[in-house]
Amino acid sequence: MSTLNRHEKLKLEKFLNMSGGYVLDFSNRTLSEFVFESLSIDIYDEKYKKNGDSKAKLIRSFWDLESDLLVGKLLAEFIEYSKTCGLISFQKESPEDKIILDECERIIKRLNEGGDSSFLENLKPREDDKTFSFLVRSIRESIERNQPESALDRLHTYVMRYVRSLGESRGVVFEKDKALHSIFGELVKILRKNAEIESEMADRILKFSISLMESFNDVRNNRSLAHDNNILNYEESILIVNNVASAIRFLEAIDKKRSVPKLAPPPAIDECLF
Repeated sequence: MSTLNRHEKLKLEKFLNMSGGYVLDFSNRTLSEFVFESLSIDIYDEKYKKNGDSKAKLIRSFWDLESDLLVGKLLAEFIEYSKTCGLISFQKESPEDKIILDECERIIKRLNEGGDSSFLENLKPREDDKTFSFLVRSIRESIERNQPESALDRLHTYVMRYVRSLGESRGVVFEKDKALHSIFGELVKILRKNAEIESEMADRILKFSISLMESFNDVRNNRSLAHDNNILNYEESILIVNNVASAIRFLEAIDKKRSVPKLAPPPAIDECLF
């Protein structure tokens, strides 16, 4: 199953002229031949016909069923075919069409490089907090539109608030003016003290993450929309978002373990005797 999200699919459908059940200028026969030559896959296999057998529906099913790498490869072949045959107006480089082409190529790049937005499932408001809700919504919108550079500032604010809340739930209040890497480092100490980190390697990874958060401060201040900056390029933004998301996933997993009540120990043998 690919990680294409709804916004990405809409952009790709517009690019491929999929309204009305079509895909570019392909007939049933030429689409079948094209996909087979590109991937050695029969696009008319029954598994792709779950929602119908129009060309557009087959491609949508392909997106739903196949991996990021296969989907990315086929999309790249479609774009190359379109450019070579001059089928679409993107060759004229009108501003709007050029933007859509660039966005589709970004989507393909994300698929081929293994980036994904699954970490968004962990971006959840903590308790009844309107600020958290706003940050989560803003970050999700940027990532789902494949614009990670626009998410950097909001993600930094989210992580600050999230780390503070984890500390507060453990009885520690961080000073308001402390930088992200400082409160992250204090949280790691708390987790270690509470024996919530089991392995030395996990401990080392978290310690390394402290320096990553320090660099994240610099990116937020000087390469994001937090100020009047030249924003960071797409590739490095993806790298930063994915690494920060990895830390969030781990902290969320630790916190869930802590919130699960432990089962009471079984009664002693003599308590079971009549």
